[in-house]
Amino acid sequence: MSVEARLAELGLTLPSAAAPAANYVPFVVSGNLVFVSGQLPMSNGALTIKGLVGQDVSVEQGKEAAKLCALNLLAQVKAALGGDLSRLKRVVKLTAFVASGPEFTQHPEVVNGASDVLVEILGDAGRHARAAVGAPSLPRGTPVEIEGVFEIA
Repeated sequence: MSVEARLAELGLTLPSAAAPAANYVPFVVSGNLVFVSGQLPMSNGALTIKGLVGQDVSVEQGKEAAKLCALNLLAQVKAALGGDLSRLKRVVKLTAFVASGPEFTQHPEVVNGASDVLVEILGDAGRHARAAVGAPSLPRGTPVEIEGVFEIA
């Protein structure tokens, strides 16, 4: 099943690939890899949620934010591939940042929102290496930012 068909089956749509907010590019293609810059939980050009996970944002809300970051990652991969997601072979690695206070320890559970949706969409090709780390703050007040590396044909 194609990635697009699987997205439709799951009732998911990819957002438009966001333009960079500073002096960087949203992705770099090098050989058979696409390196995607950190993506925020953006929808229709706006941040969907702000705050620290465990204080202003619940773990469940953080998971939803991470899921939206993953969809934004796929939108960037689609842009990198000229709209042809059939060339996507697998997710190689995610690096995720969770804005939280010093006592918060559920970073992996939050980032599972991204990992779970990628496996739902891509099956085994969605399984990946991962880092989930805490940060005292993230750009624009977002609770989650995720970057990724993807293998392409």
